[in-house]
Amino acid sequence: MNRIAESLERLRSRGNYRSIPPADRREYLDFTSNDYLGLAGMKTLQEEFFARTGTTAIPLSSSASRLLSGVQEEFEALEEKLERLYGRSALLFNSGYHANTGMIAALGDSHTLILADKLVHASIIDGYRLSDARMVRFRHNDIAHLEKLLARMAGDYERVIVVIESVYSMDGDSPDLQAITELKQRYGNVMVYVDEAHAFGVCGPKGLGLCANPEIAGDVDIVVGTLGKAGASSGAFVITGKRIKEYAVNSARSLIFSTAIPPICCSWTNFLLDKIIVMDDERQHLKNLGVRLAESLQPLTDVEITPSHIQPLILGDSRRAVELSGALLEEGIKVLPIRTPTVPAGTERLRISLSAGMDVSDVDRLAAAIGRLI
Repeated sequence: MNRIAESLERLRSRGNYRSIPPADRREYLDFTSNDYLGLAGMKTLQEEFFARTGTTAIPLSSSASRLLSGVQEEFEALEEKLERLYGRSALLFNSGYHANTGMIAALGDSHTLILADKLVHASIIDGYRLSDARMVRFRHNDIAHLEKLLARMAGDYERVIVVIESVYSMDGDSPDLQAITELKQRYGNVMVYVDEAHAFGVCGPKGLGLCANPEIAGDVDIVVGTLGKAGASSGAFVITGKRIKEYAVNSARSLIFSTAIPPICCSWTNFLLDKIIVMDDERQHLKNLGVRLAESLQPLTDVEITPSHIQPLILGDSRRAVELSGALLEEGIKVLPIRTPTVPAGTERLRISLSAGMDVSDVDRLAAAIGRLI
């Protein structure tokens, strides 16, 4: 117990101590949510959904793992819709964390090498830790470094899985997906695994993610999408080939040994998908907001800012990030600090999330407040 107390004290002394914020009924201009399309709080959508489906017709609990409770029509209907949209097999998971830990651990046997971008999500790292694979990290978005690792190591393994995100959750930038798929084509044992958690709903044709672009779609072996961000629901999905789906059903422990999400979440997602795929105007508005904010913040930092729906303001110090977040909160603007170990030491930041439900005036208000306080 002493070691636990000492660890907590070290976190406090370094400005890295975390706590779950209490419920707060005050209204803020909120730049913390991943509700990128602004769907989560739309009461009109909720009313339409319940009017169409009825409040008592859909189970509120799955009560068991999908492998125990059998096929429930809500899960089957959602997977079938995803398969029509993507043209490949779909498999639902409880969350993006469940999807990544389950898939990486299942695929990563002792004959597998995982080459992962330095900034991939913690769930991917945890999936590797549960696997028998070897993992080597390449420098963030550095295709030349990835190419060198493939040339040196690919021949020593039966399978190599290149793992990346299409939009990085803490930086908002994207890799060169075309270059990565071209690298894959040079090797017969390379798979490409892309986490599209922060791209689904926002990027690519119909908001289906960057991997849905036809020039690369056929060369990405596994796509993970999450439904709790732009999707305004709960759960996640994997898009892949029929055989890999079958293997995951038999090997992904996070799927097999976890009670499934409530069927009503599947019905809600199914309903929202019809809205999301036609929201091109909202996606363009969100893109425009990203450009405007990047132009406003760039003079305040030496770090290049990517115009994106996720923008980091790098401060390089945990305490400074916490203090600026607190000062903004006093002005009615909610932006949370991101600290080590979520991001590398020296890159502590404010993480700004934009939403299509915001106006240009909201972004201008944030930029002006940061300009005064920084």
